[in-house]
Amino acid sequence: MQRLRWLVFVAALLFVWATAVAQEGNYLEWNADGSVTLITFEDEERITIPADQIGTMFGPGQQPFAGKRIAITVNNGGPKGGISGPLYRLRPAWEELTGAELDIVEMPLAEQLPATINDLRLGLNQFDGFIEGAWYMGEYVTPGFIIPIDDYMADPGFPQWDPNWLPPSLREIYMWEGKWYATPNDSDGQVLYWRNDILSNPEWQAAYEAEVGEPMPFPVKTWDDVIAIARFFDGKNWDDNDPDPDSGVVMHFRVNEQGMFHYMTMSAPFVVRGGDTVNRCTNNYWFDPATMEPLINSPGHVRALEKLVELSQYGPDAQVGWDLGTTWDWFLRGKSIFVFSWGDVGSLVQDTTRSQIKGKLGASIVPGSNEVYNMCTNAWETLAEPNVVGNTTGGSWQGVVSARSPNPDVVYSLYALMATEPVSLWNVNRGWTGVDPGWSIHFLPPDGTASLEGYLEAGWNESDLKFYLQAYRDNFFADTMLPYLRINGAEEYWRALDQNLSEAMIGRLAPQEALDRTAVAWDEITNRRGRDDQLKQFQESIGYTP
Repeated sequence: MQRLRWLVFVAALLFVWATAVAQEGNYLEWNADGSVTLITFEDEERITIPADQIGTMFGPGQQPFAGKRIAITVNNGGPKGGISGPLYRLRPAWEELTGAELDIVEMPLAEQLPATINDLRLGLNQFDGFIEGAWYMGEYVTPGFIIPIDDYMADPGFPQWDPNWLPPSLREIYMWEGKWYATPNDSDGQVLYWRNDILSNPEWQAAYEAEVGEPMPFPVKTWDDVIAIARFFDGKNWDDNDPDPDSGVVMHFRVNEQGMFHYMTMSAPFVVRGGDTVNRCTNNYWFDPATMEPLINSPGHVRALEKLVELSQYGPDAQVGWDLGTTWDWFLRGKSIFVFSWGDVGSLVQDTTRSQIKGKLGASIVPGSNEVYNMCTNAWETLAEPNVVGNTTGGSWQGVVSARSPNPDVVYSLYALMATEPVSLWNVNRGWTGVDPGWSIHFLPPDGTASLEGYLEAGWNESDLKFYLQAYRDNFFADTMLPYLRINGAEEYWRALDQNLSEAMIGRLAPQEALDRTAVAWDEITNRRGRDDQLKQFQESIGYTP
């Protein structure tokens, strides 16, 4: 009996201790096994970081960065916005964990690069770090504006994440000349989405064959298959609740938006040939790596733009003036068969306040082409199997540390916490965060280690999810990848392309003329920025040895 009373007394003490530890802060709970539970702002959801991932400098009562303050720039989206939202959700817990304070500085996309570069050049030092688009990398690295993070990654004091989670295609855009300069966060790439309930329906397949005279080419393998199916469905109506006709595809072409990204993705199979080397004609897309001559008006690029113009005819006329969000909503409302875009689409389909097609989604790596142009032989090659090219198109919004920050270790601690397995999975499970899947920890077995239950608890439809994750797994692990442009002026080159693409899509310029004008503009940008410097940087960025 005496021993029992003693055990009850000890248990009561442990309960009081555990309760006291749990109530240490409003957004942080230390657990008896050394793990820590973060409670997200507003949602009050719980994310538990295991003891071996939280970092040895952190523990109950330890706030190693107490009194310090950092400012981080990010896309303007607010507490529930893509990319910005996770910062708001985790800020209170991170502040309790570290003792530091975080200022979140939101900026419109078009202002981020010039605002931060001007701040760095003028030495104003208003910002300690940036959640930046991967195409900014050259602008930051080459002048020494950001620092490598390899030493921080090797320090067990910081929250722990594993670089091997990332496939080579994503690792490349976080690194420069063998060093890590960015902490993983988002994984951008574009895949093809379709209405699986319609394309797999035997009645629609029979109707296609009766009208076209041959079986529906589904599952699609080439862009010609997409065009054929979009042509058949355009103008038909498959939604009894909406009397207006629907479209075969939906895209967006408002100038100075993101239409050029869709052209890059679609054109890659006509241009990029795989191989063991990087040169003008293999694993290349942008410039001749020996001369910096633009390749954007090569026959492969022109053929692809001709296909894109043809495909656009089977979408709504108004899409020439639409932005990305309007395009997504058209597909989410069930008004088109196809859209090809980022991971946001798959997650937005699950939001029934915005989507009418939950449980009806199909997705795959973007289709290929049976013809690819060889820029070394200056001839078309016809292939027995389609040339399929994966992509990392988009921002892959990642954290970098300013070389001028007095608190680089504080900045890295924030980024590293966001890259831990539980936090990254929390973000990917909840698509509103804008953080898309791409690492092994995001995929289901046997491709990865994520659990189906985590996604289902976050509201995913199981069929939609499996299509979605398989599409992204196939995309990021593709044998051939579209090279990523991240040299000085990448934004400027892309805007020149975007301006001329818009002119082609509205019919003012023929595809060849639009891309010829783009090549001229690119040469002017290269000459103004210094051809020798641009060439050297381009060679470094793609791993080309002269």
